[in-house]
Amino acid sequence: MTQLTAAPPSVPAAKSRKDSPLPAFLTAPTTRYVIRRLGQSLLTIFLTLTTVFVLIRMAPGDPAYSMAGPLASTEDLAQIRVNLGLDQSVVTQYLLYLKGLFTLDLGTSYSFQAPALEVVLQRIPYTVTLALAAILLTTLVSIPLGIWMAKRADTRRELGANVVTIAGQSMPDFWTGLMLLTFFAVLVPVLPAAGFTTWSSLLLPALTVAVLQIALISRMVRREMVNAYSSPYVTVARSRGVSEREITWRYALRNSSIPVVTALGTRFASMLNGVVVVEVVFAWPGVGSLVVRALETRDYPLIQATVLVTAVLAVLVQLAVDLCYPLLDPRVRLGKAAH
Repeated sequence: MTQLTAAPPSVPAAKSRKDSPLPAFLTAPTTRYVIRRLGQSLLTIFLTLTTVFVLIRMAPGDPAYSMAGPLASTEDLAQIRVNLGLDQSVVTQYLLYLKGLFTLDLGTSYSFQAPALEVVLQRIPYTVTLALAAILLTTLVSIPLGIWMAKRADTRRELGANVVTIAGQSMPDFWTGLMLLTFFAVLVPVLPAAGFTTWSSLLLPALTVAVLQIALISRMVRREMVNAYSSPYVTVARSRGVSEREITWRYALRNSSIPVVTALGTRFASMLNGVVVVEVVFAWPGVGSLVVRALETRDYPLIQATVLVTAVLAVLVQLAVDLCYPLLDPRVRLGKAAH
């Protein structure tokens, strides 16, 4: 009788790093990339703050004169400079500034008589809200519009859409804001004219900011989609009977998404720095209007705190955009590939 024996259990082969179930943004090369980018970002922020510190002290104007007014005596101006620490040398002021920077103590605002960083942090939610509304509106309009233009490339309809987008790209923000304000708040008073009293107050400023962005992003989407439609993989997909909807949204748009996402991230980061003109036109209580007031009064601590907060936000947005690349295109790898 033949004796049956159980076969020894097979030892599973070790998984290679390429077969790792971890997402691309959790791998070791990506972690090293993030750490390196954060280090570069910290250096960029430091150099930006140093440059701003030097430039605002080289600019004409005297904070003491702005605080005391034109009728102040020489003794009053001297006493104010002593109280503000402006009687010390620039090097001493810079060293004290660096000391406060590491403890997040950027001094007291001359205008508000409150910690400068707290004043900026109270205004930053309004700017972030406006930027989010504008970039959301831009995304919802520009991507479908760019796809529509790409499908009708070199036709009369596409020519008309090009004329509209070029006009939107050519109009200054203040003119667009004034026209929207005149029509929707004066001639047909259906929306608030200024301030942030209700959520409807957000519509006109967001639309004003989004007009230019829609014109720019839609033309970029159109260009990228035209290139994608003429690529070989789209031709092969059509020959296999893949529907136009799937070709557009699954193949062409996904392969065109990286430059579009990069442009959207860059625009969003610039909005976080304060849409100064729009905030002034609509009396929006954001960072942009705060910077205007700080420059008028030569409020050094307030200017430096604004630059710090907006620079950090811009860096975080750019880093988030970079981390989205592997999710949009699996071929993209951040950092050096593992051996």
